[in-house]
Amino acid sequence: GIRDSGGSFKLSYYNEYKSYLSSQMKAIVQKVLKASVTVGDRCTGSIERGMCVLLGIARDDTEKELEWMANKLVKLRIFDHPDTGKPWDADMIQCGFSILVVSQFTLQCVLKGNKPDFHNAMKSEESQDMYDKFVDILKKKLPSPDLVQEGEFGAMMQVHIQNDGPVTIPIDSPESLKNPPKPHKDQGKVKSKPQKSKPKTENKVDEVTTKLDSTDL
Repeated sequence: GIRDSGGSFKLSYYNEYKSYLSSQMKAIVQKVLKASVTVGDRCTGSIERGMCVLLGIARDDTEKELEWMANKLVKLRIFDHPDTGKPWDADMIQCGFSILVVSQFTLQCVLKGNKPDFHNAMKSEESQDMYDKFVDILKKKLPSPDLVQEGEFGAMMQVHIQNDGPVTIPIDSPESLKNPPKPHKDQGKVKSKPQKSKPKTENKVDEVTTKLDSTDL
């Protein structure tokens, strides 16, 4: 059963259930001295210093996730600053480095016991279109499109990485891109300024008793 002896849901089933509710674009970023991808005897992409990115596109990702992830990668400060040498203080644009992008649907893996399940990964045809758009976005954000190198979508690839550090950083797109916070029911309404209550003034007229002296008449 899916409950333990105490009647509670087993943790493994709960985690599997959660995985079906939401999925995010995933990237594994590696700082490299050099990296390349080959398919058979053919090299599809090669870089010197920079980053190698394994990209896993989720089944319900949109161009919002593509834009967010591309911005995050080009601004990621994992390199030494070229002027000061300060570590973790410069992004790839500041350093003039390159990026190698490799599509990897297995990043969307969910384990069912010991068996990997890839239900969170986007279907192949849709995913290839999204991957191509992602590469185009990166090329527009870098000084030269030649700084972006690729693997080959859908192929059996050999990825050769010389990790520098080593430095490996996982990045997930935020869930808020898929589920933006709902506006408050009063949002957008012009709130009227509360009127300050005027202090009550007592208009008391002093009663003046005029005593007329008989001599004043």
